[in-house]
Amino acid sequence: MPATPDNGIHSLPSSHSVDETVARLKIILHTRDIALFAIVDHSGEAEKAGMHMPPTKLLIFGSPRAGTPLMLAAPTAAIDLPLKILIAADTAGRVSVSYTDPAWLQRRHGFPSELLQNIAAVKVLAEQAAS
Repeated sequence: MPATPDNGIHSLPSSHSVDETVARLKIILHTRDIALFAIVDHSGEAEKAGMHMPPTKLLIFGSPRAGTPLMLAAPTAAIDLPLKILIAADTAGRVSVSYTDPAWLQRRHGFPSELLQNIAAVKVLAEQAAS
């Protein structure tokens, strides 16, 4: 089996449905005072176009206090910020929670490693939403 390229995406299984996982993440973001900028309902939009895909939602969130220093240090980081968590079901109904590894983002954009702490919480947020 060929090696999988390092695309920086980490996925973990969720113990909940897509909608339940989304609801859990929304509560977690709210309690941590992290702004939820948007929820993109990919499967809902597919349905409007007459196509079917398993439930798939992307949450876009962050904090200007955390993200701005990264973008000042490495302006290209703006293409990957704000942070995102993808919550999706596969065709068998298994739900996963996926996010981009902060260390991968640091390597991609070259911002100082001390700024990793600004976005490291994405892993914990994903784990809490999935558990």
